[in-house]
Amino acid sequence: MLSALLLIGSLLLLAVGAEALVRGSVAIARRLGLSSFFIGLTIVGFGTSTPELAATLGAALQGREGIGLGNVVGSNLMNIALILGLTAWLQPIPVRYAVIRTEVRIAIACAFVPFLALTSPDLRLGRLHGALLLCLMGLFLWRGYRVGKAEAAEERAMKALLDAPPVPAAERRLSMPVALLLIAGGLAVLVYGADLLVGSASEIARRLGLSDVIIGLTVVAFGTSAPELVTSLVAARRGQSDVAVGNVLGSNIFNALGILGVSCTTVPQSVSVDLLRYDTPALVVVSLALVPFLGKGGRMSRPEGAVLVLGYLGLIAFRIAIDAG
Repeated sequence: MLSALLLIGSLLLLAVGAEALVRGSVAIARRLGLSSFFIGLTIVGFGTSTPELAATLGAALQGREGIGLGNVVGSNLMNIALILGLTAWLQPIPVRYAVIRTEVRIAIACAFVPFLALTSPDLRLGRLHGALLLCLMGLFLWRGYRVGKAEAAEERAMKALLDAPPVPAAERRLSMPVALLLIAGGLAVLVYGADLLVGSASEIARRLGLSDVIIGLTVVAFGTSAPELVTSLVAARRGQSDVAVGNVLGSNIFNALGILGVSCTTVPQSVSVDLLRYDTPALVVVSLALVPFLGKGGRMSRPEGAVLVLGYLGLIAFRIAIDAG
């Protein structure tokens, strides 16, 4: 009973935190002359990945690498198949594919990161792998900042041609200190809410006798991805589709490069055979699906969102059946 109450309370906290984070982030983007997509890719995407970082690093330090690596792969699967799919299913997402094409390709490349363990005879991601991933993370951020400034300039020029106000009224009223406070407060609430969710859900999963890898792929991944889910839904509802898509892509890239980079440089990670055999290939397939789903017709439709959600549920059912067998 207590676990159920904590679960409900954590979902409420996640909703409040996501609303504050989106409002503050969009206001900062406007004031700094950055595009909404870049803010979604960095501040929102990386910020909502904070629970994944805490969970993965904590699991690695405790010697429970199955939970940590399963959390990263499971979160990235969930971000695309469940979060982006559910968001599109509830409300079709307008997409400017020309703007996000490079980030989609980077997210696809990041899906292959666990396969780096095949370069090690004992299937481990070591400190050298981690350093490489962190260097790639730095290059990605530098490129994203430069592109974000250019995109924002184009957005302002287009709005001027259309005689549109340069900043929506709701965001223009937010001062820089208030926007920063909303971002910090929203992130804090999201992290705390995700921690409550992970704790209560993990206890239930352990009572059901699930393995560490399955707990990481499902329960912990859902708990740590809950901020991305709520944030993307809130962003889509407020008409900030760039933030919603950027949130998912940015979170996946940060999970693969940043979180695994930090974890592997801290404690070398053993990668399970099942993770390489089933879950990483599934992540690659789902990531590749972004190309036709986001690049066709300028929007991700409800049927496409439903395909992603149903595919994800089928995969999780299959993995639980394999683990139980």
